[in-house]
Amino acid sequence: MCGIIGYKGKRNASDILLSGLKRLEYRGYDSWGITAQNGEELATIKRTGKLSDFDGKLPSSHMGIGHTRWATHGGVTERNAHPHLSCDGAIAIAHNGIIENYQELRDELSAKGHVFKSDTDSEVIAHLIEEYAKEKSFKEAVRKALQQLKGSYALVAIRRNGSEIIGARKESPLVIGIGDGEWFLASDVPAFIDYTKDVVFLGDEEMAVLDRGLEIVDIGTGSPIRRPIEKVSWSAEQASKGEFEHYMMKEISEQNETMRQVLAHSDSEIMGIAKRINEAFGVFFVACGSSYHAALTASYVFSKIAKKHINVVYASEFPYYEDFLTDRTLVIPISQSGETADVMQAVKVAKSKGAKVLAITNVMGSSLMRAAHWSVMMNAGPEICVLSTKSYTSQVALLTMLAYASAGRLAEARAHIEKSVAEIERLTSAETKIKLVELASKLREKENIYVIGRGTNYPTALEAALKIKEVSYIHAEGFPGGELKHGTIALIEEGTPCIVIAPGDETHNEIISNAMEIKSRGGYIIGLSPENNEIFDFHIPIPTFGEANALLNIIPIQILSYYLAVLRGCDPDKPKNLAKSVTVK
Repeated sequence: MCGIIGYKGKRNASDILLSGLKRLEYRGYDSWGITAQNGEELATIKRTGKLSDFDGKLPSSHMGIGHTRWATHGGVTERNAHPHLSCDGAIAIAHNGIIENYQELRDELSAKGHVFKSDTDSEVIAHLIEEYAKEKSFKEAVRKALQQLKGSYALVAIRRNGSEIIGARKESPLVIGIGDGEWFLASDVPAFIDYTKDVVFLGDEEMAVLDRGLEIVDIGTGSPIRRPIEKVSWSAEQASKGEFEHYMMKEISEQNETMRQVLAHSDSEIMGIAKRINEAFGVFFVACGSSYHAALTASYVFSKIAKKHINVVYASEFPYYEDFLTDRTLVIPISQSGETADVMQAVKVAKSKGAKVLAITNVMGSSLMRAAHWSVMMNAGPEICVLSTKSYTSQVALLTMLAYASAGRLAEARAHIEKSVAEIERLTSAETKIKLVELASKLREKENIYVIGRGTNYPTALEAALKIKEVSYIHAEGFPGGELKHGTIALIEEGTPCIVIAPGDETHNEIISNAMEIKSRGGYIIGLSPENNEIFDFHIPIPTFGEANALLNIIPIQILSYYLAVLRGCDPDKPKNLAKSVTVK
């Protein structure tokens, strides 16, 4: 879940690395570091905290590596920050992943005289390369060291006085950027999108050597591998904040455009996927976090519109369902990054049982896209904020289209989503934001917030609660309307906020009745509904657009969550303890 970057070229490497790390900070922001090949030494600088706090001087160089950390092994200290160096200071590495056998390797290396300076699992890689480099070339030393590692890694490595930069990956993302006489290696494309759109997606258990050209080899055999140069569609403007103070609000405000991008999928593509769903004997949606909530929303739409049952399973729990899988099963993993470790493990389990895999992702060339039999892109553009906003609604919209297409009613889904575009513009307008700032001011000191909904708005309630707690750190829980009174209503006291999602559909009367139960016990009722109701203490008007309502109802909560974070002094883009792409299990 860390971010890594490497650069070799004609520019000042340290400037490129620092800029790239700022773009990758959503992957981890406990600490950061840069190592530049500066003359006959590897000049290294490490810091804890955010990159924006740094105002010091960086070493000048034309080649270097950088890292921004989300701590897994070892505390948040400068000594644990990457890059890590070998004993002799001649080799530097930056690593993303988990080395499962690091203790065994550390013991072996210590017995040979190696002295470790950090508490991380990653440092063993630098010492292991140093050990092999006593008898082998740098390239072969790296390859042999990688063969000893158990676990996952994306790695960049350089050496003192060397001309090459080496990258490798296994179950963690790494992409190569190809510029005019310069090379980039990074966890994600936005790190170097200002400089090139030409990329090579490195395959699993492959190593790249960047010197006068690009050489890719199989880590196990050393055999050469050819990978095509591909062009990414994302722009530097899409990956920047522009006029917004935070990426979170920028990405919330982009959702009218991302809906248009979902609608840009052709009828033939959507109908082709729907045909695979209809022909499957058992369909599983597999996802984590917000993507799981989008999948759960879609399961209601498939039930109502296509009269089809969809199994929705957390990716981390999916291996325990393997006995249900056959060669007629269709597994649909959903992941914005396409690199989520639990999702990738679920795909591995599915394929081991002969099931077919149809991936939904937002990142071209991601591990998930390459592992699947078929894939479809969300088209949400780069999402930099750790929280999922526009990617969540893109998933809901795409899955809604698939549900309607499975029933031969794709045109209806398109009409619903097209209507929602104009409404999203209203919900993200300055007028709505002012109203939600007022609500955030009322709620900012609260310790608990509850959210209830029924039908498709039960998963919306789950997503709403997730947004509130992960960015503002206020405890929030989402429930089906009828379940709150089966225990949790005992926690309702005078002034306890409860957000009630009450669209003008078949769930309206019952959810209002649930709200009355909370109101009678002193709860403060916030209603998301087409019309105001006398039991609402605060009303947020939202029209009813059939099954597209799940798209609309979450947007005010996204904005509310943002302002709760800002008013409470939290960073909306980088919530504590969280990272955008969870690449460890």
